[in-house]
Amino acid sequence: MKFFENFKFNNFFSKKKIDEDLLNQFEELLIESDVGTEIAADLKEKFKKEKIGKEIKDEREVFNFLGEQISKILNPYEKKLDNLYKSSPSIIVVAGVNGVGKTTTIGKLGKLFKDNGKKIVFGAADTFRAAAIEQLELWSKKIGADFVKSDIGTDPASVGYKTAKFAEDNKSDLAFIDTAGRLQNKKNLMEEYKKIFTVLKKINPEYPHETILVLDATTGQNALNQVEEFKKISKLTGLIVTKLDTSAKGGILLAICKKYGLPIIAVGMGEKESDLHSFSSNQFAKMLVKN
Repeated sequence: MKFFENFKFNNFFSKKKIDEDLLNQFEELLIESDVGTEIAADLKEKFKKEKIGKEIKDEREVFNFLGEQISKILNPYEKKLDNLYKSSPSIIVVAGVNGVGKTTTIGKLGKLFKDNGKKIVFGAADTFRAAAIEQLELWSKKIGADFVKSDIGTDPASVGYKTAKFAEDNKSDLAFIDTAGRLQNKKNLMEEYKKIFTVLKKINPEYPHETILVLDATTGQNALNQVEEFKKISKLTGLIVTKLDTSAKGGILLAICKKYGLPIIAVGMGEKESDLHSFSSNQFAKMLVKN
């Protein structure tokens, strides 16, 4: 991924003195990259204090500056994957709209914990799509996880209930509950999503231990709307961002962290099992600014 490749940072500052006009253009380019107006203005001011009136001999100076600042902004929002496991069972609901890679992300999470000796169960609470149930079942077979499902059209909350009870009865370490990719403007579907939490808390007030929202980096500013709507239903405890390998819009993570203060658990860089990585602000910043 080349975060700034579409915004022509290369040679933008080369052999030029930094003045107000150039700083304003710098700010506009940052806004286009989805970091948000507040962070763009802040980065502009920091860059101004450091470089105003000086000659930029190499654009790497700009990239190094941006990398350092992005890492500082995101560092407080790192959340290690290992922290998802609280106790046995740890009940984890995974949310997100259609097409973000939610079910695949669950499969990858399951594999990571399975490889570390944990007993895993997947719950297919996306009962509106046969393909979602089938995909999750394939993942369960692939990694050796237990699997809980019901017929198409079954109340999703009942699958969530069955999954949590299965995890308790079978001494599972982690239970990952897949949910339908609801559109935020579909009130009835969001009500179905809400019922999952109501049912889980009847089993144990501490359930779920985690509610993870999966976001597609390519959606840019729309990701903010998704966070806003899903957090209305249940407290979100972390984000996983997918498709960063194909997106020049990764700056949206800065905007989300600034506005909502949500931790980032992991980033998805591709379709392979090994392409889900714990989030590192330093590595992420380096990836964003490389060219």
